[in-house]
Order: sequence, then C-alpha cells, then structure tokens
Amino acid sequence: MNTPDNLRYSSDHEWLRTDAADVVRLGITDYAQDALGDVVFVELPEVGSKVEVGQSFAEVESTKSVSDIYSPVNGEIIATNADLVDNPERINSDPYGEGWLCDIKLSSDSELDDLMDAAAYIELTEA
Repeated sequence: MNTPDNLRYSSDHEWLRTDAADVVRLGITDYAQDALGDVVFVELPEVGSKVEVGQSFAEVESTKSVSDIYSPVNGEIIATNADLVDNPERINSDPYGEGWLCDIKLSSDSELDDLMDAAAYIELTEA
C-alpha cells in the first residue's frame, strides 16, 4: 500500500495534507480504497458546513459496501472535489491526488497533532 510520509492519518483511514496554515485537504487512504473495491458513488459535504471530530460528513459507495467518512478534525468545509460526482473511480486510481474529497479550514491547527504519521498508520494497517 502507498502511504506517503508527508500526510497525517486517522484511525478511520482518512488522510490529511496541510495546504495552508489552517487548511487541510482530506481524502481516504490507499488502504481504504483497496478495501472498499471499485468506488461507484460519492456524496460530498456542502461547502460552508461545519464538521466535528468523529462526525460522519460524507459517504463513499463501492461495489462492495457503503462507507461513511468521519471527520478527524473540527472545522468548516471550504471546498469539495465536485469532479468526483461524475468520476468517483478517481478515488481508486489516485487516492492521494485527483481522488481528494474536500478542503477543511481548521478550527485549530493543533488538532493535527492528534493524528498519526505514516509509520504509525502503517503499523495500524498491518496489525
């Protein structure tokens, strides 16, 4: 599995990349997309909606199952990847690039400290 070193990870298999001082881009990990199988539908959050740690705010449907996406941080959705509506398979083909889900303006950038680095995430997925 591909697990880039420059990202932070949640135990719910989301990745976050810091794009600006208080903004993160979020998607699901390579491990998660592989476990889901072929993604056929994505329900994205509304821009402007607030998210809280542990809150379900999006949904990914595959040929195998439907999975909720849980926020690993508190903040506000400031952008979504609308391209996924017509091309949900990008989550499978490029989970860390064109398969991103949304951008979140963080309530506090210290929340990233509670997330895993790549080594810890690899340990989680190999357990």
